[in-house]
Amino acid sequence: MLAKLTPEIPTGDGWLFEPKWDGFRCIVFFDGAGPPYLQSRDLKPLARYFPELVEGLAAALPGPAVLDGEVVIMGPGGLDFEALQMRIHPAESRVRMLARETPASFVAFDMLRAGPDDLQKAPFGERRSRLERYFQGVRPPAYLTPATSDREVALDWFERFEGAGLDGVIAKKLADTYQPGKRVMAKIKHLRTADCVVGGFRWNRGEEGKSVGSLLLGLYGDDDVFHHVGHTSSFSAGEKRDLVAFLAPYQSEDEDQSFGQGRTPGAPSRWTGGKDLSWVRLRPELVCEVAFDYLQGNRFRHAATFKRWRTDKSPQDCRFDQFEAAVPYELQRVFEAD
Repeated sequence: MLAKLTPEIPTGDGWLFEPKWDGFRCIVFFDGAGPPYLQSRDLKPLARYFPELVEGLAAALPGPAVLDGEVVIMGPGGLDFEALQMRIHPAESRVRMLARETPASFVAFDMLRAGPDDLQKAPFGERRSRLERYFQGVRPPAYLTPATSDREVALDWFERFEGAGLDGVIAKKLADTYQPGKRVMAKIKHLRTADCVVGGFRWNRGEEGKSVGSLLLGLYGDDDVFHHVGHTSSFSAGEKRDLVAFLAPYQSEDEDQSFGQGRTPGAPSRWTGGKDLSWVRLRPELVCEVAFDYLQGNRFRHAATFKRWRTDKSPQDCRFDQFEAAVPYELQRVFEAD
């Protein structure tokens, strides 16, 4: 079951609100005896990447069930999505090493089956009650997500949880059945704006020299080093063609300009599947305002949305210190069983 982006937390009765976990969506199939089967959102097995979960859940879960939830890794500063991504590695020895160093957890937020009972046609309120009873006494690495019917509490979560890597709130109707493939839940995500410097661009694939695919965005750190933080490609086909002439005067071959000393645009890796990630360097003189959901470390987690050019803004004023530090939420209240 999926969620659709919603501009604000819903009002009225009949809603249950949960934190939006930033991890890998996962359904756990457990027969109560053998190792559980971990299935990703795209129906692929996840067990080989999280061997500690297979072993841990087999010992922690009290009986046969099918659980919907999220695989996460808890780091010193909150949820660590980068550590999670490192698990998708072809070498079993490396996966085993990472499993020991940064063990994963499973946070459940729905129950599709309890023993012989198929709960998919049951209202979510009933499924949540069954889930809470099932999790009484459950040990790590399995956890139950917090939930509330109080919109004011959900608003508080929305503001405070972000510092620990949770990227919004999920709202579910208590009367809804479980509907695979349908966007019946609501997700409310953080969205902010930032002023960034354009340090380069990539051509639109197959239209090199005719159409710009994306602008590469950067910010200055406290040490005045220019770092790549993400990209934006939210332009129409016509705008992408117009950008070719607009950006031409700013092109540069000087490696001392634009990205170089700091974080640079990515090179091909196991994550990129051999895609062409070559880019054109620009002098760091153009400033634009973009919308983004949140900053993960020193980069935007997802693609940013172009808002406008800021000709009134100096590139040197586009720094990391424009972001307010979010107050981390004490995730140990969820993971206190450890």
